[in-house]
Amino acid sequence: MYVSDLALDDFRSFQELVLSLQPGPTAFIGPNGQGKTNLVEAVAYLSTLSSHRVGTDTALVRRAPAGTPQPAGAVIRAKVVHGERPSVLELEVIAGRANRARLNRSAARPRDLLGVLRTVVFAPEDLALVREEPGVRRRFLDDLAVTLRPALAGVRAEHDKILAQRASLLKSARATRASTASMLSTLQVWDAQLAAAAARLISARVDVVQRLRPWVADCYGRVSQGRSAARIAYRSSLLAHEGAAEPEPTAEAAFLEAEESLADSAAVAVRLEQAMGDLHAREIDRGANLVGAHRDDLSLFLDALPAKGFASHGEQWSLALALRLASYEMLRHDVDAYGGDGEPVLILDDVFASLDEARRRALAGIAADAQQVLLTAAVDDDVPASLDGARFHVANGETGSQVLHD
Repeated sequence: MYVSDLALDDFRSFQELVLSLQPGPTAFIGPNGQGKTNLVEAVAYLSTLSSHRVGTDTALVRRAPAGTPQPAGAVIRAKVVHGERPSVLELEVIAGRANRARLNRSAARPRDLLGVLRTVVFAPEDLALVREEPGVRRRFLDDLAVTLRPALAGVRAEHDKILAQRASLLKSARATRASTASMLSTLQVWDAQLAAAAARLISARVDVVQRLRPWVADCYGRVSQGRSAARIAYRSSLLAHEGAAEPEPTAEAAFLEAEESLADSAAVAVRLEQAMGDLHAREIDRGANLVGAHRDDLSLFLDALPAKGFASHGEQWSLALALRLASYEMLRHDVDAYGGDGEPVLILDDVFASLDEARRRALAGIAADAQQVLLTAAVDDDVPASLDGARFHVANGETGSQVLHD
């Protein structure tokens, strides 16, 4: 899979851009603030319908200079070659309104674009996967789950909607300090709906973790030169509520057993609904949902220690890099999900300058085998020799002449 053509209108710093791309490495070179990251962000946005840089779409629409009309929205178009089947994707990002989409020039829902173009992005912000709160890692798992099976996007959206509505009911109950029969009856209805959606999301995440686990171990070994072993595990708020003790980091069989107990979404929905019922009084007292997919986490370990709080800065970089590279390897080898021809586009956003020589070599070695890799760098020297290919120099939101290297 690769992007052969990209066109932008009023996206970020680009008023208008038309670009032809080829398989293999393509580098966008330029100082910070010139627009090179905006190019790869546009490609990634078509893949996931979200940005790896900002949480809202408003920032994606170009800000017009003072005294000129402000664009109502931005448009991203791309032709994606998947095997021998080209697809044309178009997404209109409209400030303050729902986005609009077209697939092969026919009107479509934005969600219909999911799965047509698949990307894996590694960027400096990915240190948050190791350092920050569980929500960052939950999003990582959910994004991968939707990439594997795009229909899960609807489950994810429905879960988040139900979660917010149930939280609103709990806050109202807390404010009135009353647990009326009517309120409890309504809460039970939301229990069933949230449990069903959360169980499907948990099952999908567990599937991702189990697929990802061997690749994380392999990729971390490659980027760290075998200095320690990386392990991942799914941490469930449901199992904690049920009294299950968390296994030791090195007890892989125990983690597998715990995860297997979460794989049957129908059974997990029943258990979640029971747990919510048990927690009604505490949830009303706190005005918050206390158990479910939104309280879970992806545990990261180096040898026998949690990575968060114990890993050095270099180890955190290695682990973040391993998580992204493992995602890429998992997706391109996942023939049961893709039918064997769904290798994702690998996007490396300004990462080589932040890595030491060993990590640069490891990343470049894996990226060199990608069908298409799009990378950004501040200067030409930041691009490893093994990723020599097409280059575009970007300045003031425009691309300069293309330089091809043998």
